[in-house]
Amino acid sequence: MTFDRSIKIAPSILASDFANFGAECEAIEAQGADWVHVDVMDGHFVPNISFGPTTCAAIRPHIKGVMDVHLMIAPVDPYIVAFAQAGADIITAHLEAGPHIHRTLQAIRAAGAKAGLALNPGTPAEAAAGLLDDIDLVCVMSVNPGFGGQKFIESAVAKVARLREMIGDRPVHIEVDGGVDPVTAPLVAAAGADALVAGSAVFKGGSVARPEAYGRNIRTIREAAEAAR
Repeated sequence: MTFDRSIKIAPSILASDFANFGAECEAIEAQGADWVHVDVMDGHFVPNISFGPTTCAAIRPHIKGVMDVHLMIAPVDPYIVAFAQAGADIITAHLEAGPHIHRTLQAIRAAGAKAGLALNPGTPAEAAAGLLDDIDLVCVMSVNPGFGGQKFIESAVAKVARLREMIGDRPVHIEVDGGVDPVTAPLVAAAGADALVAGSAVFKGGSVARPEAYGRNIRTIREAAEAAR
């Protein structure tokens, strides 16, 4: 991965056809997705269960670009190596998932992946202040984690702006995850976000057999975000 602050659209496969993951990953990339976002949930840290390292390993051959793995699990540390070996380019852990987040971030980098730090809606930007030199990405949750299709929480915009100020010239991506669509994308892009996770807003109206809808949705989100910068 090379660092830049251009807008990156990262469709979440949580909103895709679970019976056709490999083809869905290929379809969204062919239609313009920059990253493929994989939401990992454990039914403990968040009230849902999704994928594990085996799924990541299975879809990795179908992804040419960046596999962005978001761990909504606790504990995190015992699973870092497995996700890295499964091909994750970015592994994001939640600040709230354990008492030793600094150790977790170090372990992610030691495993060969980029280290991401996720902040829940109730966690202030300032909580990340002491970790900015230890991360490659900060993920602002604009919904409460656990389910797709939720309404965007507007306070995320101010949090993004504060993080952009705090990050300064550090090579740290600001990602926004939750409720991102053509209406909310410009808000967070103007505040300083460069990586936008979108689930239903990308996959709606399309399928592997009709991937053109994915392309239209990705372009609409990207154009709205870029116009706001």
